[in-house]
Amino acid sequence: MGDSQALAAAGVPWLSGGYGRQSQSPIGEGMDKAESRRCSPPPGRESLPLPYLKQEELHNIPSSEPPCPAFQYVLCAATSPAVKQQEETLTYLNQGQSYEVQMLCNPKLGDTTQWARLLKSVVRVVFHDRRLQYTEQQQLDGWRWSRPGDRILDIDVPLSVGVIEPQVLPSQLNTVEFHWDPTKRTSLFLQVHCISTEFTPRKKGGEKGVPFRLQIDTFRPSDKELPPEHLHSAGCLIKVFKPKGADRKLKTDREKIEKQPLHERDKYQAASETTVFLECSPWPDPSAGPHPPLSPLALTSPHACKLLSTERLCSSPPFALDTLGGSPAEDLSPGASILETQQWLHRHRFSSYCRMLANFTGTDLLKLTRRDLIQICGAADGIRLFNTLRARPIRHRLTLYVAQEASRQENEVPKNPDSGFYQEISLDELSVVELKGKLAELLALPANQIHRLFHQGPGGILILLGDQVVQNLKDESYFVAVVKKVQNPDGYYLVLT
Repeated sequence: MGDSQALAAAGVPWLSGGYGRQSQSPIGEGMDKAESRRCSPPPGRESLPLPYLKQEELHNIPSSEPPCPAFQYVLCAATSPAVKQQEETLTYLNQGQSYEVQMLCNPKLGDTTQWARLLKSVVRVVFHDRRLQYTEQQQLDGWRWSRPGDRILDIDVPLSVGVIEPQVLPSQLNTVEFHWDPTKRTSLFLQVHCISTEFTPRKKGGEKGVPFRLQIDTFRPSDKELPPEHLHSAGCLIKVFKPKGADRKLKTDREKIEKQPLHERDKYQAASETTVFLECSPWPDPSAGPHPPLSPLALTSPHACKLLSTERLCSSPPFALDTLGGSPAEDLSPGASILETQQWLHRHRFSSYCRMLANFTGTDLLKLTRRDLIQICGAADGIRLFNTLRARPIRHRLTLYVAQEASRQENEVPKNPDSGFYQEISLDELSVVELKGKLAELLALPANQIHRLFHQGPGGILILLGDQVVQNLKDESYFVAVVKKVQNPDGYYLVLT
């Protein structure tokens, strides 16, 4: 039995008409090679029903039942039988193996003309463990350096059907994008290349590995420069093992459940040959807000997926370009809405924490203490977020107060209306070049015409200022700058008294 017939028997009859193996795509001819990974039930076992996608006459559906979703994503991999009732299903995958995800769209939920345009879907592999979510970017950066040239998530384009313009983002190893036509059959084949034990202290088997979330967000592309319209999001829980490890783990779980007494088996969910994605909140969109999307078409040809291996070594965190515009960072308003707070986090390079802070308003975020933020974001990003929220000014290494000598000849230097008042000079590099530039700006002198800087020492001696002398100046010292006109070359000497 093929995948279309299996799903039709499972309660998705609208799939069989136009979404089955009768596709004319040339890629579909090679699908038989992956038949062992397709959604077909084993002999003698019926497929589990998918009740909330079962096609019914709309007037026969009780109003108290939840509405049938317009989209459903089905991963063609069996769920674990060792999952208790009321818990989310868990699916085991083999590292590097191609698994089919069927992109299903119910055409009878409305006017099919509304789906005339291509849709865009974004697929991600993210952490399920909240502890790892706090340090997601650090974990991904560490994996990138330990596995140079590899990706966490890839598209197996030759096996895929109906996938248009697949995009592999070099800076986001765990994300892929593609377009698809909801009125035609679409089967996406994915490969996960990281195993669950790579993010645990002990790497002695997949059973102690951390679970991942495989999430798909679907959007309707908009006109002009408007952000895409979010249509649907769903995800499932997975664990990734070394090759053939998932099959052994699934067999172990089945044997474990079969040994349980009958009254104990009722505590566990019945396993399914396929994994149905559950609806969830959308992943925060980095393109939300006034900034343009940062995901250019990395791939324009289905056969170019493997050509990016030399470009995948990108240590810059995603969305880091958001703050390169040169504009000063604005404060977060206490009255900021949830959306405005998310946009503020994106603009200040805290995108990896937007999911944990998805329901925070400006007031909620400002109420967090320094300790709270360190616990959520880790020490480095927690302190940075705390300082950004409080708009803490940068502490300079050396601060001097300088006044311009009032009794000078007017024909020597340009007039300065602030002469006689002490003004602050802040130094970070502690070099004579930096000090000369700050004094030139303060005294309204051309910096290239200041030939010498002197400091009046004990007994009135003049000490030529160098980097070492500047570094030994006492913080918050005050001086009077005396400007002396010199000839040959034409310029000035400055004496700090």
